[in-house]
Amino acid sequence: MKIAISTESGFVSAHFGRCPAYTLVEIEDGRIIQRWEIPNPGHQPGFLPVYLSQMGVNAIIAGGMGPRAQGLFAEKNIQTLIGVQGPVDEVIEKFLRQELEAGQDLCDHGHHPEGTCRHEETPGKIEAGTYIEGKIWVTARGPDLEAEVDPNFGRAAYFLIVDPNTLEFKSFVNPHSQAGHGAGIQSAQFVAGQAVSAVLTGQVGPKAQQVLKSAGIGVIRAEKCTVREALTWLKRKGA
Repeated sequence: MKIAISTESGFVSAHFGRCPAYTLVEIEDGRIIQRWEIPNPGHQPGFLPVYLSQMGVNAIIAGGMGPRAQGLFAEKNIQTLIGVQGPVDEVIEKFLRQELEAGQDLCDHGHHPEGTCRHEETPGKIEAGTYIEGKIWVTARGPDLEAEVDPNFGRAAYFLIVDPNTLEFKSFVNPHSQAGHGAGIQSAQFVAGQAVSAVLTGQVGPKAQQVLKSAGIGVIRAEKCTVREALTWLKRKGA
């Protein structure tokens, strides 16, 4: 059996057709015979089902896929397992143990250029004391605590990991800020692999929020304030 997994930065990509690469795994008697990665050869309509069928692929694993593409793969007798998320290594292990389950499609097909639907939920109040028992992932416009909280979760300029009690932090540039599609979901998958208890940001699309919720990560909404101001307010409310 041979499976193809939509891959981006070591995680299952949210969109099968638009991911940068595919992880191919050949399995025999429940063991991995061969594993390798190939770049995405293109997203022309109808091309990938033919291409992967010719490579002997029997099953597809991805975060999301349009219904038309699923139908084309079915015509080639290729099974599609959609709604999968997490590190590719862990997904492969679950597949080998026959524990991998499909979930809700993580791709919003064409609703918004970023690949996530805008939603009209009004930013809620920070829940006092709920999410301060661990480090917090913050979206920011700059690399320090004096930067304004970036309201765009997926395309924030910087990410900060902050201990809300000591205010010690480390910052780095968001590697997904320029992603063509699904920046929010990619960022959520990235965050899910970190040891944080919550995300402090402006707005999170429903699909990205689903990924965070599945990882046990809460969402704290704050806008039009600096990172330090938001954390100070949160700590004061939770005292």
